[in-house]
Amino acid sequence: MAEKPYTSLEMERVAHQSMYLYLPNLLTYGRIAAVPALVGCFFLEGDFGNWLALAIFVVAALTDVLDGYVARAWEQQTSLGRMLDPIADKLLVSAALMMLAAQQTIAGWSLWAAVIILSREILVSGLREFLGEVNVGVPVTNLAKWKTVMQMVAIGFLLAGSAGDKIFPWTTFTGLCLLCISAIVTLYTGWDYFRAGVKHVLELGHDK
Repeated sequence: MAEKPYTSLEMERVAHQSMYLYLPNLLTYGRIAAVPALVGCFFLEGDFGNWLALAIFVVAALTDVLDGYVARAWEQQTSLGRMLDPIADKLLVSAALMMLAAQQTIAGWSLWAAVIILSREILVSGLREFLGEVNVGVPVTNLAKWKTVMQMVAIGFLLAGSAGDKIFPWTTFTGLCLLCISAIVTLYTGWDYFRAGVKHVLELGHDK
């Protein structure tokens, strides 16, 4: 008995379901799952918690680079991936910064750097959502990419923290300095995105 051929609707449904299992999306799921694991490390005693947190963060950050490369190379770029990828990044960075502040690795003046970084993430997310509704894209600049790299390196140093200070005495200080530089660059790139968003809003107002 010959098998009944798939209808176009059934084929579309199968393709939609397989999208969830694309390797880039699986890497993004892993990055999201790394968030509670990273938070849990802050409740471990001794240096082991620092090194484990650093290891989890580094692996998660590497998957961010890898999933984008694989998605382009294997032509597996999906709407789900485009939605989840920035969410996973923001969850990872936000969780790390909040736990470092709770641990008081980030304290005093350096808290401003964390507040600026988190505020910019919220601003850009809201801006992208609004502009997405009117089919306007906000491209990521090269400066924003370098800012992200510096931010990740800063958080890595801070996660090593006191454990890293025993090997390299300036570990925490280096992390705090890089975080502040990242915050300064964040102000500039955030203003750049905001200015571009306001320009599109004004253009839409004139069109009406």
